[in-house]
Amino acid sequence: MLLRLSVLILFAGIGLSQAVAAPNGAQLYGRNCASCHGAKGDGGIGVPLSLPSFQASISDDYLRKTIYAGRPGRVMPSFSSLSKAEVDAIVSHVRTWNKGPSVTYSTKRIKGDPVHGKALFGQYCASCHGAIGEGSKGTGVTFSRPRDLSIMAPALHNPGFLAAATDSMIKATLMHGRAGTPMISFLKLGLKEQDINDIVRYVRGFETQPLSKSAQVLQVGSPVIIRNSPYDLATTVENVKRAVNNNNFFHGRVQTLEYGMTPPADENPKQVIVYFCNISLLNKALAVDPRVGMFLPCRITILERDGKVQVMSVDPKVMSRLFNNSELNQLCEQMAESYAAIMEEATL
Repeated sequence: MLLRLSVLILFAGIGLSQAVAAPNGAQLYGRNCASCHGAKGDGGIGVPLSLPSFQASISDDYLRKTIYAGRPGRVMPSFSSLSKAEVDAIVSHVRTWNKGPSVTYSTKRIKGDPVHGKALFGQYCASCHGAIGEGSKGTGVTFSRPRDLSIMAPALHNPGFLAAATDSMIKATLMHGRAGTPMISFLKLGLKEQDINDIVRYVRGFETQPLSKSAQVLQVGSPVIIRNSPYDLATTVENVKRAVNNNNFFHGRVQTLEYGMTPPADENPKQVIVYFCNISLLNKALAVDPRVGMFLPCRITILERDGKVQVMSVDPKVMSRLFNNSELNQLCEQMAESYAAIMEEATL
C-alpha cells in the first residue's frame, strides 16, 4: 500500500511539473514572431496580427498552418521545428487580441470559372498581389520614405498560403474586405458572388501551376567561395583591390582579420580583409530588406598558411536563403557572381 501511494505521489509530481512546463505562448511569440509582427501584433515587416479585421477573418487552423509552412521564398519562414504544443501556445497568444468570436471555415472547394476569374484577378487583384499572385514587392520596412501600400499584399501563388487558406476563407476576404488595409470588399466594387467564386477558383488553380519565382527558395552549395592564389599575400591583396575596381566596386579599408579583437601587436598580419562596396547595389539590397546590412559592406579575406595564399568570402546566396526573401535572390546571385569574378581575376 505504501509503495502504491509513493508511485501515485511520484506521477502526480510529474503531472504537476509538466503543467508548470507547458509552453508559454507570449514568450514563444516574443522569441519567434515579434521582430516582424510587432510585440503587440501591430505589424512591421509582417502583417499586423492584432488588426480586428484580420482576427475576425482567419481561423486558428490558418494560423497553425502558416506557422508550420511559412511562405516559401517570402519573408515569413517556416517554423516547422516548433512542437505542436508550442505552435498551439503561439496561436492562443495571438488570439488574445481577438475581441470577437472565433471563426472556422469549410474545407469544401468552391466551384467557379477560372477563365473568368483570371480576367477579374487581372482587373481587381493584380495591382496589389502581382500579375500571377506573386505578392507585392519589398518587406514593408519604410526607412525615411513611405511604403507603396500600408500593408504588403501577400503572395497568393505560394504553397504556404494555398496550404493554409481554404476556399471559403479566400471568398470571405473578397466578400467583406479587411478594414484597416487596402483590401476592400469586392461586393462594394460591384462584383457578384459568382464573380468572387470565379476568382477563388482561379487562385486555387495556382496549386497546379509551376511555382512563381517569388515562392522559390534559393539553393546553394558551399557557404564559402574559395580560390587559391599563386601570388604572395601582399601581391594578392593588391590584385584584389584592383579587381574590385575593375568590377564596378570601390575598395575601402584593408585591415587584419583580428582588428579590434586583440591588441594591435598581437594581430596576425597574414590574415587580411579587403572591404569594398557598390553604392547602387547597396541601396537596392537595403531597400528590399534592411537586414542585408548585416553582411555589407562586401568583404574578401586573404589568408596565408604555410606559404600558401587563399582568397575567400561568404557566398551571398547563403544570406538570401537565410532571409527567405526571393527579391534578394537576384541581387545575391549578382553579388556572388561579382565576388567570384573579383577572386578569379585576382588569382589568375
